[in-house]
Amino acid sequence: GSRHAGAHITGPRLTRTPRAAAMAFAWTENIILMSDSYKVSHYKQYPPGTEYVYSYFESRGCDNKGWDSVCFFGLQYFLKRYMLGQVVTKEKIDEAAEIYKDHFGDDKMFYREGWEHILKKHGGQLPVEIRCVPEGMVIPNKTVLFTMVNTDPKCFWLTNFLETLLVQVWYPMTVCTNSRFQKLSIYEYMEKTGNTDWKAPNGVAYKLHDFGFRGVSSVESAAVGGCAHLVNFMGTDTVAALLAAKKYYGAKTSAGTSIPASEHSTITSWGVERECSAMENMLDQYPEGLVACVSDSFDLFRACKDYWGTKLKDKIKGRISEGKFGRLVVRPDSGDPATIVTQVIKILLEQFKEDVTETETHHKVLPPYIRVIQGDGVDWESIPKILEALDKEKIAAENLAFGSGGALLQKLNRDTFKCAFKCAEITVNGEARDVFKDPITDKGKASKKGRLTLQTAESVKGYKEEDVYKPRQGDDGVCGGTGFLHFTPCGKYVTVASGKGDPKQDILVEVYRNGELKKDWTFDEIRKRADIPNGPFTVTA
Repeated sequence: GSRHAGAHITGPRLTRTPRAAAMAFAWTENIILMSDSYKVSHYKQYPPGTEYVYSYFESRGCDNKGWDSVCFFGLQYFLKRYMLGQVVTKEKIDEAAEIYKDHFGDDKMFYREGWEHILKKHGGQLPVEIRCVPEGMVIPNKTVLFTMVNTDPKCFWLTNFLETLLVQVWYPMTVCTNSRFQKLSIYEYMEKTGNTDWKAPNGVAYKLHDFGFRGVSSVESAAVGGCAHLVNFMGTDTVAALLAAKKYYGAKTSAGTSIPASEHSTITSWGVERECSAMENMLDQYPEGLVACVSDSFDLFRACKDYWGTKLKDKIKGRISEGKFGRLVVRPDSGDPATIVTQVIKILLEQFKEDVTETETHHKVLPPYIRVIQGDGVDWESIPKILEALDKEKIAAENLAFGSGGALLQKLNRDTFKCAFKCAEITVNGEARDVFKDPITDKGKASKKGRLTLQTAESVKGYKEEDVYKPRQGDDGVCGGTGFLHFTPCGKYVTVASGKGDPKQDILVEVYRNGELKKDWTFDEIRKRADIPNGPFTVTA
């Protein structure tokens, strides 16, 4: 009974587990410890009389072919998770002082006075202002994405202290962009091969499913990256992503859905001889709706032809009847993706040929009760290759969905979009001046100068040719380049530098000020802003 609560069995003896040992060790956040070590020393390094430090975040470009823009997403998560309200307390200051003393071997390195000022004057809320492009907006590379400046002149050191945490927005932004480019690839081939129904759950809505939870570096990565993927699609197996969308972006219902599906253990545990029985069990246990079954445990081609296409054929066909809809999704999981997917769909087209249809472009479509999902070797480069192989065989892209794990959420880094956070303006003794870097050893790392606005190109009128930014011409050229108008290659937007922009035309929106969230983007509006033509969040009829 209750007297044995908290006990466990070891052999024949009953022993008590110490209460402390039975508890998980929760991580507690301290904003003062969320920075690179060297930033602790930076308050002494700015010019005497420094009052304001203004910095900005941008993508400096991308080497992946065709990745000319980013879909900005994720800053709101970091603001809500780490920066709202009182985040500085006496206990956190004391903790930081002790850790930094031990870390540096010096009890003078930590700027206790600065943090105590924030606690005393601002109630432990962070005196900075942050502006950013609307989340979900697709914006060309090399434009300003967010800016930050301190609002208390005694906290000039705080702006770049917060760089470490906030630059992590590179991750959800890059996942969101990666996912969106795959959405565009899938859409291109669906349209090319004759798809006409774009309303969810049809169209591209469920064509790329997130399999990435186990393939990322942490539960937080799964939540944030998985949420970024759901900006573009509606299917996921990364449960943490649902919580992120709900808690930090106000998703009213589950932002992603899934279906019952087998893994190799639930099929191979039946043995080689009973594989067909294991597959039949999947159909029996889930007689309605969608069910997915891995089919390459032993002999993929036998599974598709003899099991699904012959022995279990009538059960699969019977999943659609009056008032009832069901679908089997066959999952190959090994071999060269383009080759295997083509072979599998060809076998299924033959085995179910009596119900096969054609699109207006004369591409073959499997009956609605059976489809295929490829979840191995799927990324932004392989998807078009797989769909191109199908197109050559006159097989519609509609037949296939994709699952992606590590390649969707993990096979990227801050350098994918060359993300950087740089100081652009400093105010010393009341006088503001431009700040920039322009190393002769890497012209790609030149930064923008002064206060920045992001505007539509058409909002900037009456400028001269010399106003258009030109980078330094050679090692002996003008350091920092000339001009202040940084037009995007598409000609649609311009980052106006050196404080010469029109604040009324600024696309950047104030989202945070002195511990308060000033703009709360909803998941629905972000999805609509990021959607593509005929996408699932814009097509409603």
